[in-house]
Amino acid sequence: MNEEQKTIIKETFNTIAAGYDTDPLRFFPASAAHLARLLALRGDERVLDVACGTGHATLAIAPLLPRGTVTAVDFSAGMLARAQEKAAARGLANIEFLERDMQQLGLPEQSYDLAVCAFGIFFVEEMEGQLAHMATMVKPGGRVVITNFQESYFHPLKELFIARLQAYGVETPPQPWRRIAHADGCRRLFEQAGLADIRVEDKDVGYYLADAEEWWEIVWNAGYRRLVNRLSAPEQARFKEEHLREVAALRIAQGIRLDVGVLFSSGMVPRS
Repeated sequence: MNEEQKTIIKETFNTIAAGYDTDPLRFFPASAAHLARLLALRGDERVLDVACGTGHATLAIAPLLPRGTVTAVDFSAGMLARAQEKAAARGLANIEFLERDMQQLGLPEQSYDLAVCAFGIFFVEEMEGQLAHMATMVKPGGRVVITNFQESYFHPLKELFIARLQAYGVETPPQPWRRIAHADGCRRLFEQAGLADIRVEDKDVGYYLADAEEWWEIVWNAGYRRLVNRLSAPEQARFKEEHLREVAALRIAQGIRLDVGVLFSSGMVPRS
């Protein structure tokens, strides 16, 4: 990820931070709760949360560490501020928040028992190097854990969104996440990063949206917003009307299904 890309992504997440915890995006806390259960913590670990965003994984893990700590890192000041507000509201005092670039963490090596990265590693095109960099922060025998989307996530809403954007002449950026959108890709990633005892689990944390407007809340309060912002204001209004009409047509009695297949992958830092 070059500096221009970092600036664009950082500005996007600073902008959407206030709405990132909207209810239609509730798959984030749901997947974070499952991640925390998978970690099987003793309660005294030092955990590193890389690209913590508004703190979903951090806030799920911290209460399970009565004698431990979480260091939560993100390069978006807006996302960190929101995470800090939520931690304070819950009375969690065992979290340290740091504004850092995940590609240059600048933290002491082999100082954590565990590192996690929830829905963040695919922002770096060279994911193998990023995962290896995270692993250097973890003690030998400790684990590195990531979550990412399966190929079919948000189907067919995502495909309708992309197709209509392309009809407006908006090209989608490279999508490195597709390389790890299945179990084999995740295993290869961990192998290439030099990790051992690799485990991959999948879980659907999807649900029904009440209406098309809830889908737009997801679009507008997540990374998709920067694609919509490539359109002029009149184009955005027309795009939204056309897109939500086709999304509304998918509604059944329960609502509009939001498929959210998530992969939970982990690997151990070799003991040498």
